[in-house]
Formats: sequence, C-alpha cells, structure tokens
Amino acid sequence: MMKKLLIGLFALLPTFAMAAGPSVPLLEANNDLTDNASLQRGAKLFMNYCLGCHQMQYQRYERTFRDIGIPVEIGKETLIFDDSKVGGHILNAMDTDDAAKWFGAAPPDLTLVSRVRGADWVYTYLKSFYVDESRPFGVNNSVFPLVGMPHVLQELQGVPTAEFEEVEEHGVKVRKVKSITTDGSGELSADEYDQAVRDLTNFLAYVGEPSRLQSEALGIKVLGFLVIFFILAFLLKKEYWRDVH
Repeated sequence: MMKKLLIGLFALLPTFAMAAGPSVPLLEANNDLTDNASLQRGAKLFMNYCLGCHQMQYQRYERTFRDIGIPVEIGKETLIFDDSKVGGHILNAMDTDDAAKWFGAAPPDLTLVSRVRGADWVYTYLKSFYVDESRPFGVNNSVFPLVGMPHVLQELQGVPTAEFEEVEEHGVKVRKVKSITTDGSGELSADEYDQAVRDLTNFLAYVGEPSRLQSEALGIKVLGFLVIFFILAFLLKKEYWRDVH
C-alpha cells in the first residue's frame, strides 16, 4: 500500500510542477476538518463534478462516509453513481490512454493533491478560471497557465472574465490576471460559490490525510504522558540523589 501511495505522489509531481507559472498570491482556504457539514457538501461536489475525470484511488467510499458523518446507506444511494462497492476505492471508468488523448495528459489522481500543493493552492486554483477562447476548452487559469481541463464548476459560478495588467518581473514585462469577474449567470451567488469552493477544498484536504484529526488528538495525549512521565522521573531522581548527598 505504501508503495502505491509513493507512486501516486510522484506521479502528481510532474503535472503540478507545470502549474508554477507566474507567481500568483494564494488565497487562504481557511479549511476546517472538524466541520462535517462542509466536508459532506465538498464530497457531494467532488462526486458530481470531479469524479468523472479525477479518481481517488487511495480512498475508500466507506471510510469517507464514516469519517465525515454520512450514514453508509445514504452514502450508497446519493454519492455512488455506478456499481462500485461501498468498500471499494473511489474510481471512475475513464481509460487512462483515452484521457491522455482527450486532455493531452491523463487527469491526475486527487487523493494527495492537497498534500502536494496545499489547501490554499487548491482553493485559489478553483477560483482562478477565466474565459480564454484560444484554449481547447475555452478557459485558462491564472494559477495553472495553459490548463488542460474545462471549468467544470462554471454552471455554479457563471462565466468568468479576466482583466489583465502588465507588470515587471525580474526586468521583464509579464501580462498577468488582475481580477476575475463573472456575468452572474451561475446557479450560485458569489458568496455561495466561494463557500462551495471552500467545501470542495476542505474535502480534498481531508482526503489527503484522513487520520489527521486522530493523529493530532493522539499527539496531545502522548505529549501529556511525556510531561507527566518527566515530572515523575524528575521527582524519582531527586529522591534517589537525596541519599547520595
């Protein structure tokens, strides 16, 4: 299992290394892994808008449902859209070779995307699509220039249009996105869309490290134990050395 995880992680690196592009200030995702309502909304968004292309081959449905507070039966009915078993991994039916032909490169597995790039990067990326008719799918992304995927959340956001400016970086003038506005045709308001993107980012952050909350809780207990053990050891040492002195 560890070998598969490492392979998946290194497989992501070349794809996201291309995303460096011009420096773009990252927005703060402010994700909260204790917010099950947000995680549930994020899971719904992922299953409906992302899973068609992007898999989570190291994450299982049942584990996901259990961790974010979704009853297994409800999860099976509302979030599994094919014949996948509830104990199986979150996979799609897209053939890797076909995907590479259609998109130029196979869409990366997203299990570890938040671990590779960070939640702030994911959040900013999802908010940085804009119309660019020169691109195959009619959109580009200021965080990931020449992005090879469509803006799958456009029906929620509306049509995003970019305003550009020329700035000087290292003595060279660079055309950068100054701001992105939408035409208001989306199903969600600006605030609702922002919350939806935060929810999706929150879910991806959870999937990147499902045991994080448990690990942090255990870490606090271990530190507490070490403090108590240190005090006892110190008192015992003083008791032993009292006879010596």
